[in-house]
Amino acid sequence: MFRRRRELDALDDNEVDESFDDEYDDVAKRPASRVDDEIVDVVNPTAAPRPAAEVAETTGPWDHRDRPRDDDMPRVDLGGMRIPIPDGIELRIEVQEETIVAATLVTGSSQMMVHAFAAPKSAGLWDDVRNEIADSLRESGGSAEPGQGTFGPELRARIPAEGGMTQPGRFLGVDGPRWFLRGLMTGPAATDPVQARRLEDVFRQVVVNRGTDAMAPRDALPLHLPRDVVEAATPVEPDAPTLQLQERGPEITEIQ
Repeated sequence: MFRRRRELDALDDNEVDESFDDEYDDVAKRPASRVDDEIVDVVNPTAAPRPAAEVAETTGPWDHRDRPRDDDMPRVDLGGMRIPIPDGIELRIEVQEETIVAATLVTGSSQMMVHAFAAPKSAGLWDDVRNEIADSLRESGGSAEPGQGTFGPELRARIPAEGGMTQPGRFLGVDGPRWFLRGLMTGPAATDPVQARRLEDVFRQVVVNRGTDAMAPRDALPLHLPRDVVEAATPVEPDAPTLQLQERGPEITEIQ
């Protein structure tokens, strides 16, 4: 789960603070050393030590400025998200009116749709979004129950499907610095922890690039296809990791 390395001053959600990114860059690049249960700033050693709990380690999903330097995981760069595609995982790009809106990871009969959104500077979105998704599901004939999972609080859901039926789903969420990453897991992995593990591992390795442009909270981060994918014309070998484009269908899980 992503944890902030530093508590940031509370700012109005709609305020554009041009100094924010420079300030965050400085903090993200600043080395620190751990002494027992305190964090000592080695750039400014006269600063008062901070409790270690305030500078918890990041374990993923990653902000692009916090990704470990020794991380050599290959990823598809979609702009706002960089998605890993391990062997046996298929990546499908969700397109709506010629705009990429999501990435779906598929393994066997299970899949996970991943969205990235802008978030407020002073607070995360996941607490509010969970309640909104649960209310939407109940109003449309589904159900949702809170639970605890690999990334903290999540929703165990029954999602309305064709023919008046429902299908199981798991909603995962992670709040990062000015971004929110949401995953919707369906298929056998939604109820089987063993089958879910592989998709959870991929979700953990997603890198989010919020960018520096002013965005309203809950706006989807802009995504685009990598140039080499657009220009590629060679056929894909069988059993190799693949990337497909598909038109996005109706979805009840919008958080706008």
